[in-house]
Amino acid sequence: MQMPPTSSVADSITENASVNFDTASFPTLQNDLYLRTARGEKTERAPVWCMRQAGRYLPEFRAIRVENEFFKVCRTPALATEVTVQPMRRYAGLLDAAIIFSDILVIPQAMGLEVQMVPGKGPHLPDPLRTPADMARLVDARPGYSVDRELDYVYKAITNTRHALQGQVPLLGFIGAPWTLMAYMVEGGGSKTFALAKAWLFGHRQAAHELLSRIANAAAEFLIGQVRAGAQAVQVFESWAGELGPADFAEFSLPYLAKIAARVKSQCPGVPMTVFAKGAHYALEQLATETVYDVISLDWTLDPVAARQRVDAALQSAGQQGRTVVLQGNLDPTVLFGDAETIRQRTAEMCRAFGPAGHIANLGHGMMPGHSPEHLRVFLEAVHESSSALRP
Repeated sequence: MQMPPTSSVADSITENASVNFDTASFPTLQNDLYLRTARGEKTERAPVWCMRQAGRYLPEFRAIRVENEFFKVCRTPALATEVTVQPMRRYAGLLDAAIIFSDILVIPQAMGLEVQMVPGKGPHLPDPLRTPADMARLVDARPGYSVDRELDYVYKAITNTRHALQGQVPLLGFIGAPWTLMAYMVEGGGSKTFALAKAWLFGHRQAAHELLSRIANAAAEFLIGQVRAGAQAVQVFESWAGELGPADFAEFSLPYLAKIAARVKSQCPGVPMTVFAKGAHYALEQLATETVYDVISLDWTLDPVAARQRVDAALQSAGQQGRTVVLQGNLDPTVLFGDAETIRQRTAEMCRAFGPAGHIANLGHGMMPGHSPEHLRVFLEAVHESSSALRP
């Protein structure tokens, strides 16, 4: 069993650590299984990676955080690179993609809002947008504003990480989707009811659309910049999609998801894009036929067999039979709290449900802080075994 070095990486990584920002000489990619699958090609097994695979469940990550505030890690390319490659080091040969260590809330920060990561609580915005008049505080509409300048530290981390990975696997970039980011920007953090954010949708509809459009513009530019910096695929996280009903999702989420995908595809046509609209079960058909995402990620409450049938039927009904939409997911993350045999059994069931093609294995949401690192290893090994057995 390969384990990470026993010495703490936190002792050797500093803000001034050597980094490589050269985008002209990236190492040759050795494992393109994720990219081939995302493009609809038949593969020898399902690729596997995990949302939040770099994070608090890893002791080596917690060692970094002892001396470094969360957003300092995001803003320091050497630290972000180290955290991104930690799971690649621990699970050598088992993961088929790395995802850059960052946070969806760097976009609100770049638009002028303060975002804090409070231990034990999560993200906190001390001065949120409580009324439409508060949008005057945002800086994205001011002369000379540049998303690329504000988020250049993410681009530097991506470029540096591409070199650090040495071509082992593709590197994924990501953003938070407009509705999800708007919810945080108005609520000031997470919420059980989202009453403040929804009050904008129903009481300040025009202002809500203006804010969503501004976020979408920043998000699209940011994704394009990530690809330019070296990201080989990207994912859009609409984490609070399920807080909207079908009609409200169709008005306040879907158009902006579609706009982002179309804009990125127009400038980065060969880069696979994934959308994860958590909880929006009703929108599978719309996501498949009204956007140009290559991959739709499913949460664990969706039946993969039914999801595949619905997506395929929608494509046929829309006259898009020649288009392939890959599905990603969707093991319940809490299964990783079970014993090894339970994890293997449930993973095998998941792989069988998705079938022998068009599947990127993942969890139905992110890794949790209390997960055992070795239980993730069991999941990854089970995906390799189970999905390979499904291929002829």
